[in-house]
Amino acid sequence: MVRVAIVGASGYTGVELLRLLLNHPRVEITCVTSRQNAGTPIVSVFPSLLGRIDLAFDSVDLDTIIRKSDFVFTALPHKAAMLVVPELLKAGKKVVDLSADYRLRDVAVYEAWYDKHTSPELLGEAIYGLPELFRENIRGVRLVANPGCYPTSVALALAPLLEKMLIDPHSLIIDSKSGTSGAGRTAKLGSLYCEVNEGFKAYGVASHRHTPEIEQTLGQLAGQPVRVSFTPHLLPVSRGILSTCYATLTQPMDTAQLQGLFARRYADEPFVRVHPKGELPNILHVRGSNFCNLGVVGDPRTGRVIVVSVIDNLLKGAASQAVQNMNIMLDWEEDCGLKDLPLYP
Repeated sequence: MVRVAIVGASGYTGVELLRLLLNHPRVEITCVTSRQNAGTPIVSVFPSLLGRIDLAFDSVDLDTIIRKSDFVFTALPHKAAMLVVPELLKAGKKVVDLSADYRLRDVAVYEAWYDKHTSPELLGEAIYGLPELFRENIRGVRLVANPGCYPTSVALALAPLLEKMLIDPHSLIIDSKSGTSGAGRTAKLGSLYCEVNEGFKAYGVASHRHTPEIEQTLGQLAGQPVRVSFTPHLLPVSRGILSTCYATLTQPMDTAQLQGLFARRYADEPFVRVHPKGELPNILHVRGSNFCNLGVVGDPRTGRVIVVSVIDNLLKGAASQAVQNMNIMLDWEEDCGLKDLPLYP
């Protein structure tokens, strides 16, 4: 059994990590930290875990984390993670970081979109943890940067097309919608029930911080710099992301050909499901799971392709993908602890 710590576990991603790891047959949760809840029983903060865990939250103390764990998930805000991760690595721990601190390879890009980076030397070492695209790079490494939720949905949607240069990489338009859990558990005016219920709005237009991460990943797939138009929206639901991606085809392809391309590309991927021709995914099809469901349509009238991608933002967009990365890092079965089917309805 590998001793696991979760650093910064008082949010929605933290409780999902706890839920998944409590059902994982090869790990033992030995340290769970929270600044605001230090000393409080975990089940007092997350009653959903009643009867399954008897630990209290530890403070974010590096010596305690290092002493109690072998493998660490850091679920801290950006900038806070970079204060912890270098010390964990020096102590010989393996880390999956769920913040944005190690996703971008160029420190200038990070600082333009986020803040000053205090450990830029690790940007070249951190592996971007999207297994379906970069699995072999993840094996055996000590630091994985867990992808963001929007970038995960978009990269899986466009990878089959960019890898074979079937779309113009300068024509990409991405329209994404997320449930309110993407804003975190902290009380915020824009996330209150009465502000969200029966509403639907765009936010972060032309300025969302996931934009450079999306462009970096798509550029790597395309073999050239990529610029996208990315607009996220807030859905009045608890969880789920639906991304609709539009691109201009470089050669005529109908829906059947495109569906076949996607089906072949992801045939051996345990967590990517391609819908048959004529069907498109719904966020209800993936809720509570590590799946990404994809649907694709060719539009001969415009010469464009439309790909619809859905994930659970808290799982494939965060916690379960982090566990998937841990499994690969430790050379375990990739689906270990992740075999549950989605909840429905």
